[in-house]
Amino acid sequence: MNTEIRYDVKDMPKAGLLLGLSFQHLFAMFGATVLVPILVGIDPAVALFSSGLGTLAHLTVTKYKVPAYMGSSFAYIAAMQLLMKTDGIAAVAQGAITGGLVYFIVALIVKFAGNAWIDKVLPPIVVGPVVMVIGLSLAATAVSDVMNINGQYSLTNFTIGMVTLLAVVLFNIYGKKIVAIIPILLGLIVGYLFALVLGMVTGQEIISFAGVTKAAWFHLPPMQLPFLHYGFKIYPSAILTMAPIAFVTMTEHFGHVMVLNSLTGRDFFKDPGLDKTLAGDGLAQVIAGFFGAPPVTSYGENIGVMALNKIYSVYVIAGAAVLAVVMSFVGKVSALLQSIPSPVLGGISIALFGVIASSGLKILIEDQTNFDNKKNLLIASIILVSGIGGLTLQISGLQISGVALSTILGIALYLILPEPDTNH
Repeated sequence: MNTEIRYDVKDMPKAGLLLGLSFQHLFAMFGATVLVPILVGIDPAVALFSSGLGTLAHLTVTKYKVPAYMGSSFAYIAAMQLLMKTDGIAAVAQGAITGGLVYFIVALIVKFAGNAWIDKVLPPIVVGPVVMVIGLSLAATAVSDVMNINGQYSLTNFTIGMVTLLAVVLFNIYGKKIVAIIPILLGLIVGYLFALVLGMVTGQEIISFAGVTKAAWFHLPPMQLPFLHYGFKIYPSAILTMAPIAFVTMTEHFGHVMVLNSLTGRDFFKDPGLDKTLAGDGLAQVIAGFFGAPPVTSYGENIGVMALNKIYSVYVIAGAAVLAVVMSFVGKVSALLQSIPSPVLGGISIALFGVIASSGLKILIEDQTNFDNKKNLLIASIILVSGIGGLTLQISGLQISGVALSTILGIALYLILPEPDTNH
């Protein structure tokens, strides 16, 4: 068991602290969760609503044993953009639900076939580098948020990002009591206020409150409820395009569960079981599809928060989910959250994604992995470069890249390559 844990999975912080910790998780997932629907052409409030509802569903299915937050999945963006141009939101919804059904099918197979195979195909030499890839593959996005605006380098953005990052570091290292527990939230507040003051001093509009001014206090998310609105119709293109992507996000799911296992000192593959975690993901996707929102998946950003503050309480995650649902109805608060500048989110992300990558390194150290072993050296090297570099396989519309493809390569190499001859 990890002795550094501040709040374990079943521990509930006091009400005031619980609220602050939950807001911290809300901020961590917010940028990515609302970006996906914006890119696809779906109202972000719907995505926020379904992410909260999906997270609560996932917690329920996993018996409140797995602290995982469900946010909009990037893996489906290209498929959703294509379907929105051809068949519209009804097809996207059907694709999301189909992806969720794929999770259910695999969960049933795991339930009856058992999970003894997990230790055989996912040893530390595969798990460690894959976890590192999960963090490092997101590094370019975080750094770009800090440095650039509209594709151009911005010293202003860089400064804001570095101030935010420094605040997170200082609060985490030198903070006492509650300050040390919510360094991400406090860092975000410092970064936001700094950006606001810098904008006033330089005359730049770094933060715009136009959206907040226009927004109503009560805002009903424009949920399409596609099956009720458009009637029932089969969209073969949606099924064939989005269902296979579920296998891609499934490998990311394995990776995230591995990180959580390492952080909490538990084995969620066994309790509540991989079948439960997969079914939880599947149900969350079905819910997202029913409301016309992008498919959801477990979020590395929130895992990064937990890795940094050593708080793994499922009640904190549930609190963030409830806040997300509430915020989707409060127009002004939702607009205020959307006003957070990208360099502030980027500065926070540098810390979060780096901590995830370091967790992978920790797995290898604790296993005392021998890198004089050529098999180990090659597996780790290939996983890292293919995953971080974004190696992609495309076959007639199906795309496997990054974390998913590097995981598949790592597993295949581990099973195929012979152990080196120790006699030479």
